[in-house]
Amino acid sequence: MRRPFLVLALLALGLGFSPPARADLRLCNMTQSRVGVAMGYRDAQGWLSEGWWNLKPNDCETMLKGALAARYYYVFAQDYDRGGEWGGKTFMCVRDKEFTIRGVEDCLARGFDRVGFFEIDTGEQKNWTVQLTDPTRPLPRAP
Repeated sequence: MRRPFLVLALLALGLGFSPPARADLRLCNMTQSRVGVAMGYRDAQGWLSEGWWNLKPNDCETMLKGALAARYYYVFAQDYDRGGEWGGKTFMCVRDKEFTIRGVEDCLARGFDRVGFFEIDTGEQKNWTVQLTDPTRPLPRAP
């Protein structure tokens, strides 16, 4: 009895039917190092910072699944192998171990570290990819 369903499903795929496009915030580590990533954003309850996603060299990770709800997101990343970091002027709270922290105020008084995140302006797109690159290595060219 299941056989006709399978045939219809295969026919639908063959006729160009495709599932809806995904909408996510992805981050790609385009370096030769392992990288730790923290992310910050504002949701209905206020500011939130989360971490750590650990990305292998030349690997991508979906940071947030689904259509993006905000225009601005913030990223802080550190190179585990060679040292250094990607940061900016928007300060948020982090800690050494995995974390989810509400609020950006009084980080040190609350027992967290305070670091600068760089801003990502998605232009209100529903899908976005960020690439962390090594400044000495050019980005791969699109075909």
